Amino acid sequence: MIRRMIALNPRQTKEQTRAFVQTSPLADYDALTQSPRLKQLAERINTTQDDEQQRKLKGWLPFRCPHYTRFRDNQRDREHIDPESFTWQTCVDIDDASLVEEANMRAEQLDIEIGGEWQGMMLHKDYSARKKLHIDIRLPLGMTVPEAQRAYCKALGVAPDTSCFTPERFIYITPAEYEIYRADGWYEVLSDDEVAKRRKAYTDRGLSIDGRTEDGSYFDPGDDGGNIVSSDTPPDTPSKFPQKFKGVAYTSIIAEYWRRTGGEPSEGERNKRLHQLAANLRAICDNSEEWLLEVMPSYKLTVQEMRSIIHSACKEPTKGSRLMDRIVNALEMGISSDETEDAEAVAEETGVKVNVRTLPIGLKESLVGVPASMHMPVLCSVMPIAAAYADQVEVEYCDGNVHRLGLMSIIRGEQASNKSVCKNAVDLWKRQLDEEDALARKREEEWKERKKGRKANEKAPEDPHVQIRVVPVTVSCSTLLKRFKNARGHTIYSFGEELDTLRKTNGAGSWSSKYDIYRLSFDFGEWGQDYNSDQAESGVVNVAYNWTMLGTNGALRKCFKQDNIENGLSSRILVAEMPDSAFSKMPKFGKRSAEDEARIQQAVTRLRGFSGLMDVPRLRKAIEAWAEEKRVEAAKDIDHVKDTYRKRAAVIGFRCGVIFHLLSGCARESKACLDFALMMGEYCLQQQIKTFGEALRNEYVNAQDECQRYGANHSIFDQLSASFTMDDLRALKRGYCGESALRNIITRWRRDGWIEKTDSKHWHKVKVEN
Repeated sequence: MIRRMIALNPRQTKEQTRAFVQTSPLADYDALTQSPRLKQLAERINTTQDDEQQRKLKGWLPFRCPHYTRFRDNQRDREHIDPESFTWQTCVDIDDASLVEEANMRAEQLDIEIGGEWQGMMLHKDYSARKKLHIDIRLPLGMTVPEAQRAYCKALGVAPDTSCFTPERFIYITPAEYEIYRADGWYEVLSDDEVAKRRKAYTDRGLSIDGRTEDGSYFDPGDDGGNIVSSDTPPDTPSKFPQKFKGVAYTSIIAEYWRRTGGEPSEGERNKRLHQLAANLRAICDNSEEWLLEVMPSYKLTVQEMRSIIHSACKEPTKGSRLMDRIVNALEMGISSDETEDAEAVAEETGVKVNVRTLPIGLKESLVGVPASMHMPVLCSVMPIAAAYADQVEVEYCDGNVHRLGLMSIIRGEQASNKSVCKNAVDLWKRQLDEEDALARKREEEWKERKKGRKANEKAPEDPHVQIRVVPVTVSCSTLLKRFKNARGHTIYSFGEELDTLRKTNGAGSWSSKYDIYRLSFDFGEWGQDYNSDQAESGVVNVAYNWTMLGTNGALRKCFKQDNIENGLSSRILVAEMPDSAFSKMPKFGKRSAEDEARIQQAVTRLRGFSGLMDVPRLRKAIEAWAEEKRVEAAKDIDHVKDTYRKRAAVIGFRCGVIFHLLSGCARESKACLDFALMMGEYCLQQQIKTFGEALRNEYVNAQDECQRYGANHSIFDQLSASFTMDDLRALKRGYCGESALRNIITRWRRDGWIEKTDSKHWHKVKVEN
């Protein structure tokens, strides 16, 4: 196998100036990214506010050359380039911080766009020292470096950086933690046939074998040359107006408009169709003719003709455009426009809206072909298996405790409510574990056969202690303990198609009841058992056990009776509800492509590659603020049910956010990650209250130590007058509170600074708002 080489400058001596570069194995690059010196230098650059000091520090960063692996005499200039060492790749530099997150996600989309020009062309992606973005891509056949840079930047929706077009270009190297993605083909030596084909494509155009002209620069026809920019695309000039509406590019909005209105206009209908487009598009362009002129395609019409069409459209009375609203809503959420109404109905009912467009690798593909009304159940079903793959990750929570990613979910719905859509997604996610377990189970069966078939005086074969990570929900406690002991620190996972099966199994006796184990698994708690018999497993382990269950509402009610409501199991469960299918039409499901399935496997591999303590300060801050907001709501309503469930709903949302962050590949938590975590926390809280709230509330009422909430949309605190007595509070609670509970309420309000005592019987509200 040919060793991969790279041209780099480690910047370790004074002689290694910016003009110096050496050919090194790619392994040297990897070693360089792991060096403590580089990590310290990157940290200093990040923390330095002075631009001049930052520039000086950057000058000491090591760098690599993306276009060539060898320069003669180690001199990095055009005259010393070895054209035979051309890499057939280039590095796109996104230097605008506001575009980094969007470009990062768009690059992922381009790489998996089936049949797209850039499918599978991304080779490497990392952050610069100042958290800008570098994307290495393979050059399409026949394209020079500038042509590929311009075309790829156009697909990303960013302006190209022409300084990246030079043959001797270098890219600063950053620590290994800054790397987002690396393909197997990065700095790969292509086959002789492939190189010959690529060189011929250049020489047939009168260029050198590496795409350069006689002056040594790469051939660059500019903005109007070749096949880089179509006649309908404006050149890369600075835009006077925003090119996006609500985060969605106008080009995408227009493309969806054409799709929904019969396709792009043909010759002979351009004026009419463009007039209709302008009349609809002006609703999201402030009725500005100049703005419309900038974002609309011209289809070879002159500027004067376009101005006339747009002016005529803008003269009509403004009525808004429902069509544009539906298109934008659909594109904003990453769903087909046909599903917008369903998605809005679900959002109105549940209070959350899944933005598919911003989901990371793996989660996004899990929702391919899934109706919008079922997005949340599918997401909730795959979160435990995703967390099980990231079982070597630890993360500090808001309270300072270190957590593992323990998650359990139940997807509930009536009979024939299409819960199998969740099973299909989970099956893809656990494919790697299933394949590994199949081999392990075969070894275990062979051992059992040898043990059974041995002679009376023959020594029993040694137990292979195989690692099996997927177990049935009917597993006995003894077998489960054995699986834990052989898991070698990994998480065990179960998927159950019928919650009723789990309920019946757990009710069969102490040998099979695992409710205590489920509670302990959420916090990586300790559990064990001791038996004298050799037939039963004995030992003590830390429980790492995630699972996903599907079941009917009736089975859920039977499973979660008084004990499992009051003992804390219900608050540890991520519950999702399938949409009501009563009297509804048959839903239409799409199919995932082989590429979608491959992306899910890439996500699995990515999660399995993480280990150690992850620091997510932005996520901690967001979740802590959300939990405090819910505490205040619960305190004002004296809602003990919400106060109970908000605490672990915050933990569940936090852990889901960590999974999102790991899959996104970002150096720090993105806004999309924070939004996702808060969405999962809110959904979890609402579903727990809806599913278990009444039963828990009855427990509180029966005990006469806790209170029942007065109304779904009323705050007890807000209903009290500015000055009130205990009798006023007692009247509002309508006898549902005992005297001790009422005193506790007053104590909490006083402690939080909401009220002050004016005399022996009266209290005065200090905090009237919020």
